[in-house]
Amino acid sequence: MSLKKAYLIVILVLLVDQISKIYIKTNFMLDEAVNVFSWFQIRFIENEGMAWGTKIPAWLGGKITLTVFRIGAVAGIGWWLADSVKKHMSPYLIVSIALILAGAFGNIIDSVFYGVIFDHSLPNKVAAFDTAQHYGRWFEGKVVDMLYFPIYQKNGITYFFNAIFNIADAAISVGVGILIVFNKKAFPKQ
Repeated sequence: MSLKKAYLIVILVLLVDQISKIYIKTNFMLDEAVNVFSWFQIRFIENEGMAWGTKIPAWLGGKITLTVFRIGAVAGIGWWLADSVKKHMSPYLIVSIALILAGAFGNIIDSVFYGVIFDHSLPNKVAAFDTAQHYGRWFEGKVVDMLYFPIYQKNGITYFFNAIFNIADAAISVGVGILIVFNKKAFPKQ
């Protein structure tokens, strides 16, 4: 697979990710939900940290440390993608790396820019592009999440899959899933 095709995957995932996040952020109030099916909702939340809202403590630099780490990880993943294409590695590996790169980059965009280009998202107010009344600083933006699959609920409690995520997170998960499921094809013995 060529580097051009791999970058096309990255760009397409990034476009879908950012368009969906900007649409949700500028059209939904915080924690607003729309039922698509009984087992799938579009529910707007903002994540200040990592997966499942885990945060880096302030004494370790907090959100800025996380964002700088993500940027370093994306640089490493980008190098891995280019190197894998150059070495004519398996298309399974290249597609996986491209998905992981796109997902990581999509969440970096939120972290780096959203704090300075949007005002606050609130339960009773839709956010707007507003650089004068922005809610944060560079590298401290909140990641927009919206995909919620409460597949099994009982008495108002979600027992199966209570995470809310976004297209970028899904791309990372699919990329890692391909590496796990198709491990022998992604990393064939020489």
